[in-house]
Amino acid sequence: MGISYGAGVIAKRKALALCAIAVFLGAWLGGEEVVKTIGSGIVPSSTFTTAIALIVLASAALSLFLANIFGIPLSTSEVAVGSVIGAGVVYQSVFVGKVLWIAMFWLLTPFAAFVIAILAASLLRRPFIKTWMEKSKAGPILAIIVVLMGLFEAFSAGMNNVANAVGPLVAAGLMQKGDAVIWGGLAVALGAFFLGNRVIETNGKKITTLRIEEGCVISGTGASIVTAASLFGIPVPLTQITTSSIIGIGFAKYGKAVLKKDIVVQLLTVWIVSPVLSMVLSYTIIQLVIEQNFYPIIAMIGVLISVFGVLFLMKKSPSKVGVTNTKVANKLKFVEKG
Repeated sequence: MGISYGAGVIAKRKALALCAIAVFLGAWLGGEEVVKTIGSGIVPSSTFTTAIALIVLASAALSLFLANIFGIPLSTSEVAVGSVIGAGVVYQSVFVGKVLWIAMFWLLTPFAAFVIAILAASLLRRPFIKTWMEKSKAGPILAIIVVLMGLFEAFSAGMNNVANAVGPLVAAGLMQKGDAVIWGGLAVALGAFFLGNRVIETNGKKITTLRIEEGCVISGTGASIVTAASLFGIPVPLTQITTSSIIGIGFAKYGKAVLKKDIVVQLLTVWIVSPVLSMVLSYTIIQLVIEQNFYPIIAMIGVLISVFGVLFLMKKSPSKVGVTNTKVANKLKFVEKG
């Protein structure tokens, strides 16, 4: 809802309340397929005991916590999948075909968002559309559309992301699927409403300024792709999809100048680091706590050192190695004067 709030279309509290409602409805009405994938599509549900489910969730949370310390945006969906894979590797129960299928979606969905955004931005430049948008009567219609697109995006996030938290709980038999999506959706909704104040302020007013029609394209593109993936039970990275949409808008306006090497490195690094970091943490904790097997930990320490090395380089030299989402947006120079 940051775009509609930043454009002054809707007040902050109303935006957060509507976002919370849409997220909850998305989880409740369409979140079960992704829950099924997280709980039994990557590894057999029999892999999950109460202890394993706790470790998987803790590994995902710890990965995100460490990434926040380094200032690196990780994908919640990719982190959750990586944690589950780590448990599967310990017990040699990973469904490799399913993992490759999910990884293919992770590669293709940002590319699809990039292409769709270019096509939509090109359409917005057509004379008859530009003429219509410049008319005063178009303003209220665009305001309604941008709010609806924001709600659609929140709905899709509920469909896809709530499963990351409750999928292992369902697999371990701690919750029923129907109850899990309701409670998970409620938790995310409450988080959005009570703790989303600074985030919506940053997204809406501190990163960049977009025209309303461009915001509609970005929200609509991301929401459509995430909803489609959710129907197939595929957890996908909404952050990368949205970033790719923004880059697509910039490409349509400014050409190849927006395709900076550091932006590409940023997206690829997040794609690789997100699942690897959580997978290694999950694997290591299970080996130490459950299996009490210390020998494989030596190899895992090497992997962790490599991952943290990448994170350190991204944090230390953002101009050469990676950029945050804020800098991605600023490099595109989407500031409209007046």
